[in-house]
Amino acid sequence: MLLTGAMLMVGLTGGIGSGKSAVATELAALGAVVIDADRIAREVVAPGTDGLAEVAAAFGPAVLTADGALDRAFLASLVFGDESARRRLEGITHPRVRARTAQLARTAPADAIVVNDVPLLVEAGLGATYHLVIVVRAAVDERIARLVRERGMTESDARARIQAQVDDAQRVAAADVVLPNDGTLAELAGRVRTLWTERLRPFEENVRLRRVLPAPHELVIVPYDPSWPTQYARLAARLARAAGPVSQRLDHIGSTAVPGLPAKDVIDIQLTVASLTDADTMGDALGAAGFPRLPGQRSDNPKPDGTGDVWRKRVHVSADPGRRANVHVRVGGSPGWRYALLMRDYLRAEPAVRDEYAALKAKLAARSGMTRAAYLDAKEPWFTALWPRMEAWAHQTAWSASA
Repeated sequence: MLLTGAMLMVGLTGGIGSGKSAVATELAALGAVVIDADRIAREVVAPGTDGLAEVAAAFGPAVLTADGALDRAFLASLVFGDESARRRLEGITHPRVRARTAQLARTAPADAIVVNDVPLLVEAGLGATYHLVIVVRAAVDERIARLVRERGMTESDARARIQAQVDDAQRVAAADVVLPNDGTLAELAGRVRTLWTERLRPFEENVRLRRVLPAPHELVIVPYDPSWPTQYARLAARLARAAGPVSQRLDHIGSTAVPGLPAKDVIDIQLTVASLTDADTMGDALGAAGFPRLPGQRSDNPKPDGTGDVWRKRVHVSADPGRRANVHVRVGGSPGWRYALLMRDYLRAEPAVRDEYAALKAKLAARSGMTRAAYLDAKEPWFTALWPRMEAWAHQTAWSASA
């Protein structure tokens, strides 16, 4: 629904008492178009709406107050702990909330940064519908203190409300940005302004102009990051949504897909298509989703038993200045497609070879004046020499790229 135009769509969420509303207020002051899902949820069941009429028909006239408004507390008591009742209510309200949200987003300027403030973003699995998800996080004890101080809750009620929501680990897994909010409002506002200036505004421009991030000249190799697979999963979900049925599968490839292997902090993704013609049909959709195409004809370096044409591919690059990623669009079964999967699985299965590769990376990175381009060229002989070793391993283990 959301990743279809040029404007940047941002999902904002956080647990009760985390300070999400303060972040929304600051983003609005900076120029964001903020859409409050809670406010819309109230609007779609306001007196006189068909939403309220449907709720009353589903749950009985007792959910209405004497003046015909929704008795939210009574309705909450009916659905709390009753999965069937909750889903029935969501079936009435959620489509209306989504429709109204889309309507408001369509009225935003073409260069807008639209922030959708959604308390249940993670619970509803909405992360892939945004270019970026921001999670506001604060320690549980701090959140309880705020709820007691600012909302008049008892400590036990505040704790129960927090425990009824998903935990921080689940929110962080869905987050592209985590904003800590255990300090002052001034500190939080400073973090939001930095995020706006250094990431959101440039990201919006890149998406609108279909502009790829320039590759940094400097070579930086970092230790393996255990969060790389989770970061890949978020990106892959957006790509799958944008590509639709044209995409046959998505795979995490390259060094960041090999546990324990140092790498450039760039997520490499392989998107499989039936043909490069199919790859071209989804080019604009990927660009709108934040992955514009790298101009020109692209091809992998052919290995000894291949020719240049069968190694052709398309390459899309993340437009997000805070998360570099390369999307290699290859035809299923092509030599480059197979090589990427085989090398990843070989390095995962053979720690000694992985460490050999890590040592090569460290040696090359230590050379004075080594650029990224020179680094890639310098590794190519090792890749070529690795080819027969990988093939022998594939034969011995009956490896298949279909997994």
